[in-house]
Amino acid sequence: MFRAVGSALKRNKEAFNGIARGFTTSSHRAFTSNITAATVTSASSSSLAGNSFYGLRSLLKGQNASMFRKMSTVASISSETKEGLKHLVTGGPQARKWVGIWLFGSATWVFSMVVLGGVTRLTRSGLSMTDWKFTGEFPPLSDEAWVNEFEKYKQSPEYKRVNKGMNLEDFKFIYWMEYAHRMWGRGLGIMFALPFSYFLRKGYITLRLGVQLSGLFALGAGQGLIGWWMVKSGLEEPPSEYSQPRVSPYRLAAHLTSAFAIYCGLFWTALSVVMPEPPAESLAWVRGAAKVKKLALLVSLIVGITAISGAFVAGNDAGRAFNTFPKMGDTWIPDNIFEMKPLLRNFFENTATVQLDHRLLATTTLIAIGTMWWFTRKLDIHPAVKALIGSTVGMTAVQVTLGVSTLLSYVPVSLGSAHQAGALTLLTLMLLLNHTLRRPSPSLLKSLPQVAKSNFS
Repeated sequence: MFRAVGSALKRNKEAFNGIARGFTTSSHRAFTSNITAATVTSASSSSLAGNSFYGLRSLLKGQNASMFRKMSTVASISSETKEGLKHLVTGGPQARKWVGIWLFGSATWVFSMVVLGGVTRLTRSGLSMTDWKFTGEFPPLSDEAWVNEFEKYKQSPEYKRVNKGMNLEDFKFIYWMEYAHRMWGRGLGIMFALPFSYFLRKGYITLRLGVQLSGLFALGAGQGLIGWWMVKSGLEEPPSEYSQPRVSPYRLAAHLTSAFAIYCGLFWTALSVVMPEPPAESLAWVRGAAKVKKLALLVSLIVGITAISGAFVAGNDAGRAFNTFPKMGDTWIPDNIFEMKPLLRNFFENTATVQLDHRLLATTTLIAIGTMWWFTRKLDIHPAVKALIGSTVGMTAVQVTLGVSTLLSYVPVSLGSAHQAGALTLLTLMLLLNHTLRRPSPSLLKSLPQVAKSNFS
C-alpha cells in the first residue's frame, strides 16, 4: 500500500505543484452545495448525531441557508482566484467534490465504529472471540464449529466468573457482536484504501494530502492490533478471586483515543479539502475570529480530556458505581479516592476517583463552553461562528443530560452508547468551529474590506 502511495506521489509530482485557478461560477455553486451535503452526511451517522446537529441543520434552512451558501461561495471563489493558495486536491471542483465525499464517508464510518464498539463493550461481547488473526477469519458455519468456538470461550475467565452456565444461543449473540465489530473495521480499511488508490492514479492527491492520508491509514491499520492488545488483557486471570475479568482501562483508553484521533484526522482533512479558506467577509470578522480561536482551542482541549476520561470510566466499569447525582452515594466526595499507592494510580484505576474525575471534567466542559458563548455573544464575528457556538452549547447540555441519565439508570446499553456517540458529536462540533476560525490566506486578507459589505441577518 505504501509503495503504491510513494510511486503514485512521485509520478504525479508535477501535478502536485499546480494550483487550480479560474473556475466558473457554476462550479463554485456545485462545490458549495457539496460542502453542505457532505457536512450533513457526516453529522447524520447516527440518530443521536442527527439530533445533536439540530442547531446546525436549522441553519441550513430559510434565511440562514443563503447565508451559509454565500459564505462558502465567497470562500471558494476567493481561494481559487487569489495566488498563493495551494489546494490539497488537484483537478478542479469536481475532483475536490469526490475526494471530499470519500473522506466525509470514511469519517462517518469511523463514527459508526465507535458507536458499535460501545455497544459491543456494554453488552459484554468483546471477550467472546478468544483469538485474533490479522487476515480475518470466517465465523463458525456449522453446529460443530459453533460448539468448538464455545468450548474455547468456556476456558476464559469471563465465562468461569461471569457467564458460567451460558447456553450456546446466548454465546452466539455476543460472538456475532464482536465479529461484526472486527469485520466493520476491516471493511473500513477496504473502503479507504480502494478510493485512495484510485485518486492517486488520477493525480488528484497532492503530496501533502498523500502524506496525511498515509499516516491515517497506518494508524487505522494499527488500530486492529491495539484492539487485540486490549482484548488480550481481558482474557487473563484477574488479580483477585473477587475481581471480574475486564480489559485493562489503559488499553481501552488507548483504543478509544486512537479511534477518536483517526476520526478527527479524517473529518478535519475532509473540511480542508472542501473549504480551503475559512469564511471571511471583512477584516473585522477575521479579527473577531482570532479572539474566539484562543477560547476555542482551550475549550477543545477540555472536551478532549473529558472524552478520554470517559474511557477510563468504561474501563473500570465505574458507571455502575455511585449511581446517584449530584452526590456520590451519601457524600459529595467518597472517602476512598486516594486509597491506592502510588497516588497517581487512583486517577486511572480507582473506581471512585475515576468517576469523580469524569463528573468534574464534564462540569468544567459545560462551564467552559457556556463561558465561551457568553464572552463571544457581542463580538463582531461571522454569523456562521455564532451559530456553531450556539450549537455547541446545545450539544453540551444534551451530553451532560445523557451522562446523568446513564448513571442514574445503571448504564443501559441504549443510553451508554448514546452518551459515547454524544462525546464524539461534541468533538465534531469543536473541530468544525476551530476549522471555521482559521486565519485566511495572505492573498485573501489583502482583498477584504474593513467591514462586511452585506448583512447576513
